[in-house]
Amino acid sequence: MAEQASPRDRSVDVLPPGHRLTVDLFAGMAEAAGNRRLVIPWDGGSVAQLRGILGDLCPAIGPLLARSAIAVGGRYASDDTPVESNADVAVIPPVSGG
Repeated sequence: MAEQASPRDRSVDVLPPGHRLTVDLFAGMAEAAGNRRLVIPWDGGSVAQLRGILGDLCPAIGPLLARSAIAVGGRYASDDTPVESNADVAVIPPVSGG
C-alpha cells in the first residue's frame, strides 16, 4: 500500500530538493504526527534546530520529541550535529518494556 503525502509533503513540493528535508518517524512518534514521514523546508542546520522546527510544525510530537533520539545518516546524533538538506534523518522515540 503506497503512503499518501501529508499536507506538509505537498506544501514543500514547490521547493527545490536541496531546500527540504525528509524525516522518518517511528512508533508513537508517527502515530502522534499522523504520518510516518514529514517533509519540511530545510537549508541546513543542527539537530537542535531541527528539533525546534519539528516541534513548531507538529506540536503533537513536542513532548515525545524532547525524549527521542535523532539519527542522521544511520548514526545517533547529538544536538550540535549538522544536518544537511539531503541527509537521511530519523526520529526514534524512547522504547520501554521488558
